[in-house]
Amino acid sequence: MEENMEEGQTQKGCFECCIKCLGGIPYASLIATILLYAGVALFCGCGHEALSGTVNILQTYFEMARTAGDTLDVFTMIDIFKYVIYGIAAAFFVYGILLMVEGFFTTGAIKDLYGDFKITTCGRCVSAWFIMLTYLFMLAWLGVTAFTSLPVYMYFNLWTICRNTTLVEGANLCLDLRQFGIVTIGEEKKICTVSENFLRMCESTELNMTFHLFIVALAGAGAAVIAMVHYIMVLSANWAYVKDACRMQKYEDIKSKEEQELHDIHSTRSKERLNAYT
Repeated sequence: MEENMEEGQTQKGCFECCIKCLGGIPYASLIATILLYAGVALFCGCGHEALSGTVNILQTYFEMARTAGDTLDVFTMIDIFKYVIYGIAAAFFVYGILLMVEGFFTTGAIKDLYGDFKITTCGRCVSAWFIMLTYLFMLAWLGVTAFTSLPVYMYFNLWTICRNTTLVEGANLCLDLRQFGIVTIGEEKKICTVSENFLRMCESTELNMTFHLFIVALAGAGAAVIAMVHYIMVLSANWAYVKDACRMQKYEDIKSKEEQELHDIHSTRSKERLNAYT
C-alpha cells in the first residue's frame, strides 16, 4: 500500500514538473525561430541551387565562358552570392539561438521555475539591443526579398518566351542578356526562338527547375521577413515585461525597506517600554 502511494506521488511530481517545463517555453519566440529557420533554409538552399542552375544555363545555351584573370563577370558575381548565402545561413542560425535564449530568460515562467530574479540595467540594454538589431535585419531581409525578385522576373520572361513560341507558330522572339545587365553593352549574347539552343533550353527541365527554385527562394526570403516582424513584436512585449518587472522590483525593495524600518521602530519602542516598566 505504501509503495503504491509513493509511486503515485512520484508520478504526480513528474507530471507537475513537466507542466512547469512546458509553461517555461517561450512559444512566441519558438514559432518565430521555426519560421526564421524555415525561411533561411529555403532561401539559402534553393537560392544556391538556382544559382548553380543559372551557371549551367548560361554556359550551355547562351555559350558564355568564364573570363580569365580577376575580371568581375557574371560568374564571379554568382560565386560571391554563393559565399554570401553561406554567411547568411551561419549568421542567422546563431542569431535564432540567441533570440531563443533571450526569450527563455525574459518569459514570466522562468521566474516561477527558478525563483525570483533581479533585473539589471545590462538585461534591459540587451533587450533594447536585440530590438534594434532585429529591426535592422528586417530591413535587410526586405532588401534581399526585393533583390531575389529580379531573377524571378528574368526567368519569368524567359519562360513566357518559351511558352509563346509553342502557342504562336512562326514567332521570332529574342532574349538579349544586355537588357538585364548580365553582360556589357559591347557583348552580344542573344538567343532567339529560331535557334537550336533556344529550343533545347525550352525543352529541358533545367530551365523550369531553376525558375521554380528562385520562386521558392523568394518565398523563403518573405518568410524570413515575417519572422523578423514576429520577433520584433515578441521582443517589444518582452521589453515591456522587463520594464514592468523592474518597476515592481523597485516597489518591492522600497516596501520591504519600509516594513523593516517600521519593525525596527516597533522593536525599539517595545524595548523602551520594557525598560521603563522594569
